Amino acid sequence: MIQLGVNIDHVATIRQARRGDEPDPVRAAHEAELGGADGITVHLREDRRHIQDRDVELLRRLVKVKLNLEMAATEEMVEIACRLVPHTAMLVPEGRHEVTTEGGLDVAGFTRALAPRVARLKDAGLIVSAFIDAEEAQVRAASALGFDVCEIHTGPFAAAFARCGGDFRRADLAAERARIGRCGELIKTLGMRFNAGHALNYHNVGAIAALPGVEELHIGHAIVSRAIYVGLREAVRQMKDLMVGAASA
Repeated sequence: MIQLGVNIDHVATIRQARRGDEPDPVRAAHEAELGGADGITVHLREDRRHIQDRDVELLRRLVKVKLNLEMAATEEMVEIACRLVPHTAMLVPEGRHEVTTEGGLDVAGFTRALAPRVARLKDAGLIVSAFIDAEEAQVRAASALGFDVCEIHTGPFAAAFARCGGDFRRADLAAERARIGRCGELIKTLGMRFNAGHALNYHNVGAIAALPGVEELHIGHAIVSRAIYVGLREAVRQMKDLMVGAASA
């Protein structure tokens, strides 16, 4: 069955706006679990703009489902991941100027730099994931480096969905979905897990959840946004129901 990893970064974004102690992302993780989340995702950024070290440490101890730590491929982050041993370490690109992660990690372009860090994470017992654009060269490079998972960046698909009003008769939207599907097939052929995420919401998620072989979607902003109106537990439940329905159709 397709799984949902709930990204709770933006619960911490609200907390950091006042530099206080609420809302607590650790409590948010518990609510997400009760709503049916199969995993919790957090991105410990180098500038600590939302999730803090304390959050990751507590989540590692308290989360009852999978904990996925998004991280830049730096020595500092590798040290933290090897010490805390989350279930998955997902390497992502990171820029101080960006609002959120923009684009996938250039695995093919930075193979030499990434190789020892991927090896170290794997030696520590972690499942290692690459957040990449839907490009065959990136998939093959991730496989060559020993990544266990490729998470395909769905931002371009989400942008096309919004631009086309969800009309898959539009060639550009159909092409974006097909591109993700082809990369997913290659990921599975090469023996890795096929995950996807970024800018997925309650309107566009079904088309990605229905792709053959996709195992897990990571979704955050849309769920936290809906939680303002219905609560986090219910927002997670609604998203999970949409995903499972689409995957089973």
